[in-house]
Amino acid sequence: MSARVWKFGDGVDTDVMAPGQYMKLPIAELAMHCLEAVRPDFAGGVCEGDILVAGRNFGIGSSREQAPQALKALGIRAVLAQSFGGIFYRNALNLGLMALVCPDIGGIPDGAAIAVDPVAGRILLPQQGLTLPCEPIPGFLMAMVEDGGLLPHLKKQLAQQQKDKEKTE
Repeated sequence: MSARVWKFGDGVDTDVMAPGQYMKLPIAELAMHCLEAVRPDFAGGVCEGDILVAGRNFGIGSSREQAPQALKALGIRAVLAQSFGGIFYRNALNLGLMALVCPDIGGIPDGAAIAVDPVAGRILLPQQGLTLPCEPIPGFLMAMVEDGGLLPHLKKQLAQQQKDKEKTE
């Protein structure tokens, strides 16, 4: 996968991704306010497939699922960060948003074109001639992300089990 980078710093919390005053709106409308407190041009400028790169503790704060939902609704394909808030990280994967821990991403410039190989655990910056390591996503979690999240993944597995059961009867 390759995409354009939107760069953020350390300590971006879930309250700025899903601001409380917009929480009752449908997710598509909430998403239009995602991160506006720290980068007002973000929601209006994101393109399908872009990648968010952040520093330490991305997604700290409250456990609201709307934070990764808003990023996904805007078309963000993956979030790369030096570290994540634990609940955000798990919510992201459960909702089908790829989240990768990448300790050495401080040098990735805003707007850079990058390619990510989540299974091998590497980030390629072709214009800079760099390859950076990241923690690979285990195969069972990658399958869940590719299926669109935990619920679609479980539905797919149950459907396959039902087909297998029907074949043996």
